[in-house]
Amino acid sequence: MKSERDLEKTYTNKEFVEKLRRLADCIEADEQFEIQIAGERVYMPVRATFSIEHERSDSDEEIEFQIKWDHTAR
Repeated sequence: MKSERDLEKTYTNKEFVEKLRRLADCIEADEQFEIQIAGERVYMPVRATFSIEHERSDSDEEIEFQIKWDHTAR
């Protein structure tokens, strides 16, 4: 079983766009997406679900594109 993990990685605009394009291509083709984040390779299965979250406080706003899946389900 993998250990719990919660981190955030910042990318340049160019890197972020490249990752989004690869992700979009995999989603359209019904293919698994893989990405390496802080030294760990993560595999997003085709069965993942997608959501967009918007948060606002007095000082800032945030939009999160979220991808979720249950890694224990087969």
